[in-house]
Amino acid sequence: QVQLVESGGGSVQAGGSLRLSCAASGYSTSSYYMGWFRQGPGKEREGVAIMYTSGGSAYYADSVKGRFIISRDNAKNTLYLQMNSLKPEDTAMYSCAAGRVYSMIPGRYDYWGQGTRVTVSS
Repeated sequence: QVQLVESGGGSVQAGGSLRLSCAASGYSTSSYYMGWFRQGPGKEREGVAIMYTSGGSAYYADSVKGRFIISRDNAKNTLYLQMNSLKPEDTAMYSCAAGRVYSMIPGRYDYWGQGTRVTVSS
């Protein structure tokens, strides 16, 4: 059974940094495209960053480009999201996902983690 478990969320002040991790089991991360998604209060889930199976290419939402970095360590079967220069609008529940389609649309992904909450205060 495929399982994804996120960690690393928390509360930080604006301008601070956090590093999220997503540990996968039941399959190899090299077999799937993976991504990070978030859902803020009263908003729909949106794509944040996605990565090819090789980990060599990535795509970012305009709102986080230049501030966030997605990476993966296939040997450790783990996906990461380094978040820098955090803003209050980054406050959301962050979830990792895996699927067979390279897409920023949440519905295209098959497997999801439970989510980790990120709160950014001014």
